[in-house]
Parts: sequence; C-alpha cells; structure tokens
Amino acid sequence: MKRAFTLTEVVIVAAIIGILAAIVIPEFQTYAQQAKEAAAKDNLRILRTAIERYAAEHNGIPPGYIDNDPTRLAVSPGTGPGWTGQLVKNGEYLSKLPDNPFNSKWETLFIENGEIFPADPVSIDIYGWMYQPATKTIRLNWPGSDSNGTAYFDY
Repeated sequence: MKRAFTLTEVVIVAAIIGILAAIVIPEFQTYAQQAKEAAAKDNLRILRTAIERYAAEHNGIPPGYIDNDPTRLAVSPGTGPGWTGQLVKNGEYLSKLPDNPFNSKWETLFIENGEIFPADPVSIDIYGWMYQPATKTIRLNWPGSDSNGTAYFDY
C-alpha cells in the first residue's frame, strides 16, 4: 500500500522552499546589479580608450567632428552617427558602440563646444551616453547610485 504525503508535510516543505527563495532571490538581484555596474565601468573604459586612441591618430582631434574639423560638430545636439562611424569604421577602434547596460541604449547625446556639460542624466529613455568632443568627456546617462554610493553619472 502506497502512502501519500499529508497536508502538514506539504505545507512544511512549501514553507521551507519559500524561506530559501526569500534568502536566495535577493542575492541574485544584487549580483545582477553588480554585473551591470561592472559592465558600465568597462564600457566607459572601452569608449574612453577608443576616444583617446582616435584623437592620438588624428592630430589630437577627438571623434565627433565632420572631417576632423573642430568647428564642425558631427551632430548638434542629438544622436551621433558621425562619431559612431568614426569609431566603428572598419572596426578600427570599436566593432560597435557599446550599450549602456542599464537602459540598453547606445545612442549618444552630443554636448556642443562651449556648452556646460549637464550635471545630471537627461532623456534616459533615448540616450545611453553623453559626450562632449571638445573635452573628450563621455558619461553614462543613468540616474542613481551604485552599491558603493557612487553616482552612475560620475563613473
């Protein structure tokens, strides 16, 4: 004769599984957040290196200018196909512009020469990055702070 589980045994097992889930799930969420933070830092490192390398190979002119003429910003203001083409052309500097890991956007908001770089992220649903060729400043366009309290925008 086969014996089935009692209702009490089923409830106890369900409670144990619930407790384990309550402990484990937040840990996975923390790791996922830390992975995005690490990816953001790495993507910025990759972008900054590509910008510096491009400038070094073009008489100090960073990407983002039409025909490498600092008086002719590639896009003003808005997304930057000009700068993307300069960095991705033939895979010389990048194989593709990396995405912001928080909003999955690669589009870049250009800050014109002479403009003050914004103090906070803007239009996070449109832009993944903010870039000012004149200063070679590129920032992650995302609000909030990481697990260490550092603002993502300040990476």
